[in-house]
Amino acid sequence: MANTKAITDKDERKKVKRAARKKAAPKAPRTGARGENKAKIKKAARGQSKR
Repeated sequence: MANTKAITDKDERKKVKRAARKKAAPKAPRTGARGENKAKIKKAARGQSKR
């Protein structure tokens, strides 16, 4: 994306970023599920946070 650090005006910065986003090549579709590399656990006590 375009470097917009030097632009102080918010609206102008948004305009530049939007234009850069439109011009950028589209991202490739995902090859796997989003959370597939997350550490999985077998079982946890009830009421405990799972991860």
